[in-house]
Amino acid sequence: MASNEEHYTLPRPSFDKPVKILIVVAPYYKDIANELVKGATDEIEAAGGFHEVIEVPGALEVPTAIGIAERMSNFDGYVALGCVIRGETTHYETVCNDSSRALALLGLQGLCIGNGILTVENYEQARVRAEAAGQNKGGGAAAAALHLLALARRWGGARKGVGFVPARDEFQVAGGSQGKDSA
Repeated sequence: MASNEEHYTLPRPSFDKPVKILIVVAPYYKDIANELVKGATDEIEAAGGFHEVIEVPGALEVPTAIGIAERMSNFDGYVALGCVIRGETTHYETVCNDSSRALALLGLQGLCIGNGILTVENYEQARVRAEAAGQNKGGGAAAAALHLLALARRWGGARKGVGFVPARDEFQVAGGSQGKDSA
């Protein structure tokens, strides 16, 4: 059983200036979500960071909320939290696969995201994984986001619009004048 195996944990990264992390949680199973958030907030605070927590209806909305926050706010990194428990239909596979894929795509665009959306067979598995004093998967997701953020800062900080030149509000007009209204 994986819970009994020992594994290596990277040392907590340190930052020269505080980090601001958005925790996006789907609280469908509220007590599981609360434990995940506790683990994540403890880890962020231990690294000297600040956090904000928002709730969304379900695991499928977590990546969308992160995408919106990245476009419209100033967070350094993100922690995705929630719990999906297998039921009697194929909805489980859809939610697990699509939320994970969307988070991975956001990560490939340069966002620093820790994925703590639990995908389990039953409630007991979720409880064991979520406990902040136990497996602490919320804390692990926060640690992942912090480690990615440390790498981003090491390699030059955040750059918006990966692969694209950002649009400019002003443009150069032949003859030397600038601005939207000069033509």
